[in-house]
Parts: sequence; structure tokens; C-alpha cells
Amino acid sequence: MAAYTRSVICLVSMERSSLLSRGSAVFVESKRYVRGLRRKPVQVLMPEDVTDKAARPPPAARDARRQQPGQEVVPMNPPEQRFAKAKSSVHLAVKNTVQNDLIDGLRFERALPGDKRLARLVSVARSRTFREHQGKILLEGRRLICDALDAGANPQMVFFSTVDRLRELPLDKLKRATLVKVKFEEIKIWSDLVAPQGVIAIFSRPDPLRLNFANEDHSVPLSLICDNIRDPGNLGTMLRCAAAAGCHNVLLTKGCVDAWEPKVLRAAMGAHFRLPIYPSLGWADVEKHLPKLVTVHVADSGCREPENSHVNESQKPSKAGDYGWVSTKPNQKNTRYEEYHSDSDSDSDCEGGRLSLPNVDTKLYHESWAQSATALVIGGETHGLSVEAVELAERTAGRRLFIPVVPFVDSLNSAMAASILLFEGRKQLLKLMQASGGKWKSKAGEQLS
Repeated sequence: MAAYTRSVICLVSMERSSLLSRGSAVFVESKRYVRGLRRKPVQVLMPEDVTDKAARPPPAARDARRQQPGQEVVPMNPPEQRFAKAKSSVHLAVKNTVQNDLIDGLRFERALPGDKRLARLVSVARSRTFREHQGKILLEGRRLICDALDAGANPQMVFFSTVDRLRELPLDKLKRATLVKVKFEEIKIWSDLVAPQGVIAIFSRPDPLRLNFANEDHSVPLSLICDNIRDPGNLGTMLRCAAAAGCHNVLLTKGCVDAWEPKVLRAAMGAHFRLPIYPSLGWADVEKHLPKLVTVHVADSGCREPENSHVNESQKPSKAGDYGWVSTKPNQKNTRYEEYHSDSDSDSDCEGGRLSLPNVDTKLYHESWAQSATALVIGGETHGLSVEAVELAERTAGRRLFIPVVPFVDSLNSAMAASILLFEGRKQLLKLMQASGGKWKSKAGEQLS
């Protein structure tokens, strides 16, 4: 009986435990479901032994810190706090931008997407009329800009693509210039170079009398006169040769191309800032820039060297067409052909309506012709020498210098002929200086001054 009772009690307890387990499972599942809907973030409790981090003071304490003497603490609403935080963040952003726009003490600007200053200045600076009237020139490339700054030219505005490009320039000489950082794509659009260097500068048109030239100590009393040189490449090459030969100065007549044209600047390779260049001169002004006791020679490519290397009187050309680079077409701006008419011998000196020129003897380029202060006139390949140049050579007892070439060859390039004659003149002047010592050098310096 006792065993039966124990078995019944055990069976009842087992059924009760199973029922409770099923009920508890239902209760736990429902509780877990409700807990998932009402879930809250977990609160992190710091250990009691951590004392290095101070707790954040309450808002009232923070407001009390900001309180000034004699003022009451006014708590800020949440919208006001958000506005104050946004204002402080904007102030910090502006402050950081200003700091980033400083490089070695120089402040530069960042061009906005709609900034048209580069396009406007580059397009206008390419015009000769603007360069002459506004007195501005455009220089591109690190080397050319550095040469201009070293000579004392005045920069107005510099456009650069990266800060590293700007650091390549002498920053101490850019304090008065406006520095603008633009994208490299914009410089590439307006650049004339195949591979732009990422820096373009606008300078004031330099005055030759105010520039500091590094070649003054190595110059010789030799001047180059460019007459009707209208090709930019030829003029730039001639300027480069004149600087390399140590010429005292370069004089450009009114028929020449502008010396500050971008193509001339690239061909000259910085020669504009190594010797004085005087552009757009009339022949009266040309004589003012020459020494008093000067001998003017003209380059002639139309003659051929005789077999005996001597030129007879019968072989001397007497017409404009026989002077090679001398023009036979009327030029109302630079030439007045009526001055060369002679009523007494017009029939003997003129043939076919062509005018006779002043009598100037011919001399080979390697013969002695540079024995004092000398000037060399190079004419253009298209229009040739003007009659004023030949007349000036006659008045100063100059010669027509020519470089003999083989038959069936028309002539040399004007820039090539100028380089040959300039270096030959430098060689003769240096030889004369070595032979006479410092006396001739001091005398030539007085004449040039």
C-alpha cells in the first residue's frame, strides 16, 4: 500500500512539473518577445577603481563657468545648444581654411569654379595693343619667371596649380603680387606650351633702364639692330644670340614683331632679362641709343665671294635689288625714296625705275671690321633692309658684310647669319681688347656711357 501511494504521488508530481515547464516556456517566450519590442541601450558602468577620467559636469555647472560677474545663469535650450555648436564648427572651418592659405608667410587665394580671372588676363595679355597700352606682359614657366624676378621685374599676379610649383619661385620677391591657386586643367587650357609647367605670371612691362642685367660685366661694345624682323621665332633666336655674344643692347625698329610676344619669349630663353632691349624705334631714335663714335655695318646675303677674294669697283652693287636683304618695294612708313633721286645722273644710276642706294663697300665677315664701338643691322628675310639702314652705314663708314655660301643656295636664315656675325664681331673686339689692354676697354666704356 505504501508503495502504491508513493508511485501515485511521484506520477502526480511529474505531470505537475511538466505542466509548469510548459507554462513557464510560454511565459518566457512572451516575456522575451515583449522585451525585444521595448529594448533599451545597455548602460555601461565604469569600475570603481578608475579615477583618471573625471565625470562630465552637469549643464548647470557648465553654464556657471560661462557666467560673468553680475550675471545670472540662463540655461540654454536644446535648439540653442545645437545652433551654438554649428556656429563654433563653422568658425573652426573658416579658421582652418585661412591657415591652409598661407605659405611661408604669403597669403594666396583659391579660385572658385566660376573664377574667370585667368582666362580674361591671358586672352587680353596676348594682344599687342593691350601690352602696349596697359603695360602688362605674360610669362609662363618657372625659369622665365625666375629670370624676370632676378632682373627686378614687377610681378602683379601669379597663377599656380600646386603649392610645390609656387615654392619653386623666390617667394621673397612675390610679396606684392596676388597669388591665385587654380586647377591644372585651367592652366592647360590657356597655356601655349605642349607640356605646361603649372605656373603663369602677369608682370608690368619692364623698363630696360630699371632692370638689373647679369651680363653687363661680360658685354662688349657691340649693338644689334633688327630691321623688319617679323618672324617671332627668328627674333627670339636673334635675341638669344645677342645675349650669348655679350651685346651691349638690342634695338628694334618699328617694323619688327613685338618683343614680348609669347613665341618670341619662348625662343629667346630669358634673353629679355639679360640685356637691354628697346622696341619700336624710329631711325632717329636708333641713333640716339648708339655711341657717338660708332660704326654701323649691314648684313648682306645677296653677294657671292669672287674667286680672288677681292671685290672690284665694277662688282659693287648699285641697285636695291643687288643688296640681297635690301627691299626694293616702296615703304611709306620707314623709307622716303625721293631723297635718293638725283636729277643729274638719274639715267645712269637708275635702271627700270629702280632707285640707287648709298655707296657702301663690301667686306667678308671674317675680315677685320669690328675695331671700335660697332653696331650690326640684320634685315628680315621677306622685306629686307630698309634704305635708312644702308644710309646710316654710309654715314658711319660702315661695310656690307656677307657670308659666302656655295652656288645654288639662296641665302642663310636671318637668325643664323646674325649669330655668325655677332660672334665674329665679339672675337675681333676681344682680340683688340687683349692687344691694347685696359686702355681701349675704358675708352669703349666711356663711349657706351
